[in-house]
Amino acid sequence: MIKLRKFSLKEKPLFEDYLRRFNHGLSAYSFIYAYIWKDFFRFQYCIIEGNFCLFAEDSFGMFLYIEPLGKISKNVIENCFGVMDKRNKNKQVSRIENVEKEKLAIYKKFGFENFLKSTDYVYDNISISSFKGNALKHKRSCSNYFLKHNSYDFIDYDESCFKSCNRLYKNWAKQRSLKYSDNIYQHMLKQSYSAFQVALKDFRKLDLVVKLIVIGSQVKACAVGFKLNKETFCVLFEITDLSIKGLAQFIFKRMAQETGFYKYINVMDDSGLKNIKRVKLSYRPIELIESYNVTR
Repeated sequence: MIKLRKFSLKEKPLFEDYLRRFNHGLSAYSFIYAYIWKDFFRFQYCIIEGNFCLFAEDSFGMFLYIEPLGKISKNVIENCFGVMDKRNKNKQVSRIENVEKEKLAIYKKFGFENFLKSTDYVYDNISISSFKGNALKHKRSCSNYFLKHNSYDFIDYDESCFKSCNRLYKNWAKQRSLKYSDNIYQHMLKQSYSAFQVALKDFRKLDLVVKLIVIGSQVKACAVGFKLNKETFCVLFEITDLSIKGLAQFIFKRMAQETGFYKYINVMDDSGLKNIKRVKLSYRPIELIESYNVTR
């Protein structure tokens, strides 16, 4: 009988040891990606034939959050579906999320089906750090406008800034919700606020890089990111005062410069929203990494 265990900060070293055994490009393959959503999912794990299997459960049922970390076999996959089926009244809920494209052949070989879930956007760090070229001319212009018209401090976050960053988020979310009335987007803003708070509260334990732009005595921008792999830095949150022209472009550029020792920047997916997709494409990604769900 397979016994599930609670997934918490204590499992971070073990989980990351499994992650390091293979190179993953998707942002989902990080401890942080799962941990910040702990208020919305009940995370549990088990080891099956040397594979780290991370399950997530909400009111709709249980699914495997990412594919098993290890040497995958048909028996491992079947065991994972067996665990999920015991929890799910509707067996169609049972699935494996965030499977990378290069692994699909394994699941097809064993008779499983798949469909595209989302796409991560990846940029060349040098390109974002400089905004050079005609393709990024508008971004460069916006960033330069901010520099010309504002006196600012670019500082590291610490616990004393928690309330200020939360006020910034609420202001940012209000500005976004007035512009985009889509119900899915509105719901996403509320959920992201909770995840944002978790990230700020545990930023040291999670090894997060958190940078702020302060104008006067007010926090006007907050960028949160982490090391995804040896070559890639992942931007988890980028929250700004949208009334300040060029600030969003500037802090993205500044974060790229701050993490210039990474070759790539991953800004995760677009949550299936056209407005987010449009913005992420406008920065000219060099790669779109596809994420798939595997089903029976």
